[in-house]
Amino acid sequence: MLKFVKNHMATIDGIEIYPIISLSIFFVFFAALFWWVFTAKKEYIKKVSQFPLDNQENN
Repeated sequence: MLKFVKNHMATIDGIEIYPIISLSIFFVFFAALFWWVFTAKKEYIKKVSQFPLDNQENN
């Protein structure tokens, strides 16, 4: 089965671009997330981190 899939994929023109695109999307997403984490305001992080605790007190 694997041999069939491998041979079938080799016959598709332009298929080599898909792994490059997926790696690029992966890298850009995590680079943006990394940038956001280090540039986020500390007050916002403290406020958001208290949401689960505030919800328990209201119940």
